[in-house]
Amino acid sequence: MRLLLKINVVLIVVSLIGLAVSYRVADRLLQDNARREVQGNARLLVESALAVRLYTNRQISPLLKTQSRYGFLPQRVAAYSANEYFRNLRQKFPDYTYREATLNPTNPLDRADDWEADVVRHLRDNADVKELIGERDTPIGKTLYLARPIRVVDQTCLECHSTANAAPQSMLDRYGTANGFGWQLNDVVGAQIVSVPYGVPVQHAKAVVKSFVQVLLGLFAFLFVVGNVLMTTLVVRPVLRLSAIADQVSKGHMDAPEFPAKGGDEISELGLSFNRLRISLRKAISALRDVP
Repeated sequence: MRLLLKINVVLIVVSLIGLAVSYRVADRLLQDNARREVQGNARLLVESALAVRLYTNRQISPLLKTQSRYGFLPQRVAAYSANEYFRNLRQKFPDYTYREATLNPTNPLDRADDWEADVVRHLRDNADVKELIGERDTPIGKTLYLARPIRVVDQTCLECHSTANAAPQSMLDRYGTANGFGWQLNDVVGAQIVSVPYGVPVQHAKAVVKSFVQVLLGLFAFLFVVGNVLMTTLVVRPVLRLSAIADQVSKGHMDAPEFPAKGGDEISELGLSFNRLRISLRKAISALRDVP
């Protein structure tokens, strides 16, 4: 196997190993970054819902308190405002969902699904858990969910949810007396659950990894070509020329041309040494011929 071929084999093996390691590291970093991006989006959406709830409780509900005596106004309810906000948001981002999943809701539409009920129970049984993050497989692909407990911290909530006798008649006329009662102060009755798809960030991460690999392949190819050109010009050709001259000298052709040793690199030093060796050999042969 020739020297240049050996070097090329080593370069290819090292390049492939480097490419594989770089791909795995880049893919893991970008996937982690995509996961952090999704979590950040989920937290932003939850904070938006909290802001809407706070605005409703502080500014909308007091304004509608008098009108609610003549009929139930869902606009007074913070959960209704948050859900309406996300309903409008989903017109542009249909894959983003927000639920105020409740085990015993007044509105049956807010009743927790099986997996949501497990989340609510986990938050209820672990009071120190303020936020729960998990992943689910859905029809649109892997989805991250972020859940925060809905805790009864305001005594005014019990005006509607303690007993049916204490609830406003307008609310009973709309939802009945079967659900949404028996809540107690500081109880975890539900969870705010935001679901955000991984699709877009993951696709973006994969596209970046693909571009990174393509650039890396191009760089390796460029370095491979440049390395071969340099090896051929600076090493292989001088060594072949020196080998040809040495072959002629070994066959007794002392008139073979000298090796053109230019520069101060190792090949030039080898050529100079070979030229001196040839001169010494010529002198030694001449001296032997002059011996009677």
